[in-house]
Amino acid sequence: MPTTVSQEIRLSSRPRGLPSAHNFELATVQVPAPGPGEVLVRNIWMSVDPYMRGRMTDRASYVPPFEIGAAMEGGAIGQVVASNAGRLAVGDYVSSMLGWREYALGRAGYFQNVDPSLAPIQAFLGTLGMPGLTAWAGLFKVAGFKDGESVFVSAAAGAVGSVVCQLAKAHGARVVGSAGSDDKCHWLETEAGIDQAINYKTCGNLDAAVKAAFPKGIDVYFENVGGAHLEAALNHMNPFGRAAFCGMIEQYNDEAARPGPPNLILVVGKSLRLQGFIVSNYLDQLPHFLGEAAGLIKAGKLKWQETVEHGIENAPKAFLNLFSGGNAGKMLVKIGPDKAV
Repeated sequence: MPTTVSQEIRLSSRPRGLPSAHNFELATVQVPAPGPGEVLVRNIWMSVDPYMRGRMTDRASYVPPFEIGAAMEGGAIGQVVASNAGRLAVGDYVSSMLGWREYALGRAGYFQNVDPSLAPIQAFLGTLGMPGLTAWAGLFKVAGFKDGESVFVSAAAGAVGSVVCQLAKAHGARVVGSAGSDDKCHWLETEAGIDQAINYKTCGNLDAAVKAAFPKGIDVYFENVGGAHLEAALNHMNPFGRAAFCGMIEQYNDEAARPGPPNLILVVGKSLRLQGFIVSNYLDQLPHFLGEAAGLIKAGKLKWQETVEHGIENAPKAFLNLFSGGNAGKMLVKIGPDKAV
């Protein structure tokens, strides 16, 4: 089999503050035929996610930084087009972390089969993928949510937040979420079925809006934003409330550390538990999550939105739009046709 021409997105420089298109470059490479135990996959869909901003900075973290001049990495769904590995056959749909490129070459262990009969294959990058597992693990394993509790979710219309909302509703919770547009709030209330959505950009006083939405207080807070959202949640959490810290997208592009919430002392008086987490610590929970998610999808109780950019060259644009609220639900890049072979 001859080499395959592929395009890939590389990090060309490390951003300071908010990234720009100048921090990325599009490169053309020759991908060799798979060797023993390897497969060649044509990527069809790829994911862009807020956590990738941290990997653009050269610092120690839970995952190594992206290398300058090398292809970036992230979730992708593709189809095997050549295989020298018995476990994976030509035509299989697979997921991997070898996104940001048209073709991915690697050992069979880099790829996991996905079932296209359960949902559209791109759902395995969103509701049935890392964002969905993040929502499930954060809500049940980190926050210790119990049926019927009250739950506040920041960035509730995002890929993670929207799944948190619907999982909590399926377990009898009162759910209130925040989002940055009337359209997103409308979707949360009419499609995701939450009790109330707060447009944090137009509500005037977020703290007052959260107080009004939770007359009996908050039992569980799912943190995706930070800043004023965290302050408001702390103010109105019930004694022994729990918060799962998934992310703080409001602060990802800060060039200097900002002061912590001035009301953090409430953690003591209210006996609150605040815990950060990384989804990779809960990969063993994936079968439990998928089992529940499959049932909810069939019952029409788990829905999702997608925002799609087309073409590998537009992957940086899709990523940058995450920080301006330019996505509803999961931000995806469609790289190629639904069938590669």
